[in-house]
Amino acid sequence: MTDKLNKAEEPGDAPPPAPAAVPEAIKAVPVRHYGRWVSALIAVALLVLLVNAFAKGKLNWGAVPDYFFDADILKGVRNTIWITICAMVVGVVLGIILAVMRLSKNPVTSSIAWGYIWFFRGTPVYVQLLVWFNLGLVFEYINLGPIYKDYWSSFMTPFLAALLGLGLNEAAYMAEICRAGIQSVDEGQTEASQALGMSHAKTLRRVVLPQAMRVIVPPTGNEFINMLKTTSLVIAVQYYDLLQAASNVGRTSGATVEMLFLAAAWYLVMTSVLSVGQYYLERRFARGSLRQLPQTPWQKVRSNLLSLGTRRRTA
Repeated sequence: MTDKLNKAEEPGDAPPPAPAAVPEAIKAVPVRHYGRWVSALIAVALLVLLVNAFAKGKLNWGAVPDYFFDADILKGVRNTIWITICAMVVGVVLGIILAVMRLSKNPVTSSIAWGYIWFFRGTPVYVQLLVWFNLGLVFEYINLGPIYKDYWSSFMTPFLAALLGLGLNEAAYMAEICRAGIQSVDEGQTEASQALGMSHAKTLRRVVLPQAMRVIVPPTGNEFINMLKTTSLVIAVQYYDLLQAASNVGRTSGATVEMLFLAAAWYLVMTSVLSVGQYYLERRFARGSLRQLPQTPWQKVRSNLLSLGTRRRTA
């Protein structure tokens, strides 16, 4: 009996395992998005109609490349870039000061900063430009004592009126941006700095502001681009910018509308360059918060080309 059990337990006598069933291939049926096709066709049709309407219009499109690098146009471009940079410098510096004043525990400085922001954010920048330019009707002289004294009309040049109108208005918005960036830094950072014996000013300069830049830089880049476009309003104070140059060339050449399209093309070129610069600046300040930085446009193109070559070799 024992011999029979041993024989039955021998592995050689075990029945062969049943073959595993081969699973059937899954046939994936992609979902058809008919709404996407319909919306794409509508968008393309509207674009074709728009292009066709401008193509049949009485526009001399050849005047745009002819005057694109005209001396007057280039002078307007240079003045636009210059007033943009100067106004943003004034806005950023004064905005940081106002943000610190707004967060101050001193009720007087905090109230002054709040009142400044309330006034300049609540009035149109076009009105502010006109006020600065026409103050000569109110004040005949500007008298700063032994420092400076002159006629107001000689002092308030178109450039200065444009700088004050744009820069002081921008400072109100930059103050709120800087305040949000400063408040985004954890309070423990300030407490640790004070425990090490650092003064309030040194803590703000060495600890708080470097960390707040990650929050401040993206909206500041948007404000810079917006400032570039807002400079078109300085035509009200007779400052010679890109729009003023395009208007003058349009009157002399008879291509008024064409020169406006030319000005729009120059604004697109300048804003595109600023957008690229903003991207790389944001990428630089994101090094301390992201484990892996986002790819640059060149890196994206290169990775796509490499992946395409790999797919072809695999196929």
